[in-house]
Amino acid sequence: MRARIGTRRRAVALAAVATLGAGLLAGCADDGDKGSDTSGDGGGKGRTTITLGLFGTFGYKEAGLFDEYEKLNPNINIEQNVIERNENYYPALVNHLTTNSGLMDIQAVEVANISEVVQTQSDKLLDLSKYGKESDYLDSKWAQATTGSGQTVGLGTDVGPMAICYRKDLFQKAGLPTDRDEVGKLWAGDWAKLVDVGRDYQKKAPKGTTFMDSPGGLLNAILGSESKKFYDESGKVVYKTNPAVKDAFDLTSEAATDGLVGNQTQFQPAWDQTIANSRFAAISCPPWMLGTIKGKSKPEAKGQWDVAQAPRSGNWGGAFLAVPKSGKNAEEAAKLAAWLTAPAQQVKLFAVQGSFPSTPGVYTSSEVTGAKNEMTGDAPIGTIFAEAAKKSPVQIIGPKDLIIQQGLTDNGVALVARGKSAEEAWEAAVKTIDNKLEQ
Repeated sequence: MRARIGTRRRAVALAAVATLGAGLLAGCADDGDKGSDTSGDGGGKGRTTITLGLFGTFGYKEAGLFDEYEKLNPNINIEQNVIERNENYYPALVNHLTTNSGLMDIQAVEVANISEVVQTQSDKLLDLSKYGKESDYLDSKWAQATTGSGQTVGLGTDVGPMAICYRKDLFQKAGLPTDRDEVGKLWAGDWAKLVDVGRDYQKKAPKGTTFMDSPGGLLNAILGSESKKFYDESGKVVYKTNPAVKDAFDLTSEAATDGLVGNQTQFQPAWDQTIANSRFAAISCPPWMLGTIKGKSKPEAKGQWDVAQAPRSGNWGGAFLAVPKSGKNAEEAAKLAAWLTAPAQQVKLFAVQGSFPSTPGVYTSSEVTGAKNEMTGDAPIGTIFAEAAKKSPVQIIGPKDLIIQQGLTDNGVALVARGKSAEEAWEAAVKTIDNKLEQ
């Protein structure tokens, strides 16, 4: 799946907005002008060009969906402009929405940013409830992009239902079961049981390996299974007083102190090498993580992985497509956004790209139930992730979720893995987060 999920985690300074502001229009634009007019009005060729502003790899082009739509609608030409990292993409998007200029016809919004967009930018965006069908989507996905007055500012793309991916060969060497059902039973219902399994693993761990890849990955997974994390129902920031957050932080810190997790930050080059060199046995694993594993692994790792249900179902990742009202082609853009996120297209994208659908009606389709991944062999990944998606809680997402999450991981539990105490790491995380929230 698209690298946006991994790399989006870094917050970027507001000073970057000025230099990146033109990025939504020009940054990392695809080549391949098809000879049609690009001004948006159809021009001499008689075709209307619809532009999409995306980050990472959404997979629409790779899965052939743009070409398919253009064949169904010969008057439409589609072009995408892609910025690799959401931390660079999103500040520029906010700048363009605020000034109501420089926007693409369709703009992607990452799930950690959707609350802020709903609360502060909904007046700039088309109500897509007239184009997409609410009944097609997971209730939580539709609700995340809908205002209190009922305006739906984004149509859901994928979701990130959580599982645990693990190395069968390393589990076997450590004396642990390898059957996915038996593995899942080891930690069913309790993240603390997962950490206990890690302690069992480390007793006979193959040299140079840890149980899990990173403290940030473990913390993200635990928090992803909570309905209330950083904000309460009224929109108040509660991460410091919510017991679920502190409990997750402390449990992750225990795992880090005991050497059960690696000391690398996810999605950085050093972490990539831990995948390539088989330095950990398990990882918090939404569907898109399989693409990361595949891309970073050596050939001999193929088929060595398997997937088990997580201790508790949760979600990590996902995005939306929004349509600015100011676009010259807002009506046609809304139709395209609805088509790209419709069940039929979501299941095609899953088959090619691994992006798990936010449309539960396709979870029983053969494309999902029969899905396999070369890294995980015969594991019924579609069924496993579908079960997790259906059981995942509806989460309260606040406008600064990404800042808080990144502070707890990179400025918090990561410090424990590098020798700080849990108390010192918590204080450092809180200081970093509160400073950023005050900006």
